[in-house]
Amino acid sequence: MKKSLVLAMAMAVGVTASVYAANPFSDVPSGHWAYDSIAKLVNAGVIDGYGDTTFGGEKLMTRYEMAQIVAKAMAKGADVDKLAAEFADELDGLGVRVSKLEKKADNVKITGNIRYSYKNHGKDETGHGKAYNRFRSRLFVGGAINDNWKYTGMLENNRYLDTNGSGADDIKLKRAYVDGRVGGLKVRGGRMYFVYASQYDDAMDGVQVSYKFDKINVTGLVGKNLNASTPAYALSVDDKGKSAGDDGERLYMAMADTKIGVVGANVSYWKLDCNEPTDIYGVKLDVPVVKGLKLSGEYFNGDTEYVDGDKDGYEFRLSYLGAKAAVPGSWGLSAGYQDRPYATYINPSCLATYANCPQGMKNGSGDGFKGWDFGLSYTFAKNIVGDVKYFAYKAREKYHGTVDTLWADVIFTF
Repeated sequence: MKKSLVLAMAMAVGVTASVYAANPFSDVPSGHWAYDSIAKLVNAGVIDGYGDTTFGGEKLMTRYEMAQIVAKAMAKGADVDKLAAEFADELDGLGVRVSKLEKKADNVKITGNIRYSYKNHGKDETGHGKAYNRFRSRLFVGGAINDNWKYTGMLENNRYLDTNGSGADDIKLKRAYVDGRVGGLKVRGGRMYFVYASQYDDAMDGVQVSYKFDKINVTGLVGKNLNASTPAYALSVDDKGKSAGDDGERLYMAMADTKIGVVGANVSYWKLDCNEPTDIYGVKLDVPVVKGLKLSGEYFNGDTEYVDGDKDGYEFRLSYLGAKAAVPGSWGLSAGYQDRPYATYINPSCLATYANCPQGMKNGSGDGFKGWDFGLSYTFAKNIVGDVKYFAYKAREKYHGTVDTLWADVIFTF
């Protein structure tokens, strides 16, 4: 960056001084086009040259030199929002606070990802199977409302290559919510996506609040499920001949989590209020085994009026490391086992995202699923991550069959 360009940017900050002040630099003659501007900046204490009576107008300068100029201009009360955001790291090294300025300069951010995924359901006992290839594009738009509130929106398009490009022109607003604080409460409200892998992984319209009491974080949620086809018992018909899913199921959740030494602990309560209400209680522990290796276990007790079956369910999971999008070559492994009676889950990740867990419960005739799953993740390059997962699930009642599912995807994030 040349001194002449820096001078032009520095003058834009609005620093003023007498144009008649002397110019101290031997290499800037009085007839130079920038003489008066340089004199203003020198007398305002923004620039001081190289200490050998020269200004060095044709020399390249480092970002650190530019950061010094911006810092001095800020100290003089100049309006340098965009420059401060550009040189935030260097200014931070100089001890200059620029967070407020960065928020102003980067008020609206656009990010996104493109995912290619392949899913193959192995044949069940009836000889049926299914596979698909899909491209999914997501575009996130975020903006600051004020110092305490921000907005997030997400547009999504899915294209299924096995069905003549189905959905190619179908772009939907899948998320539109605000985050903020009301006193000590953290609040999120609007059309959002809520994920608690063992219990719920789907979109909803609702409000989520959380509050931290010392070492205990408490979260509450009230929402309307937007997916009318989950869970299975939401498809039951009420006395008016309409599916309970037609109007969306009401979901209520209360959760508390903390750490006891190095062990993470979580307790939760879930209530689905539809034609056939369900109440589920959960207790979870996360235990670090060795560096990078974690064991988690969760117990569920559930009750639904729709199916008579077991009320106690379990999930155990072992995970090692994990692929990080910002770290090429990073990777992770996972393995899990679930035994989930119908009454102990609503819409877990395996149902919503990866495998069609054999529900074994439609029309009230079955009692959930059980089985193993295995996963591998790897970061091929910065912001390019691949996953492979295999699910070996079967219904808890034999006559509802088994479903083996292979899932693979590559996600490009920008």
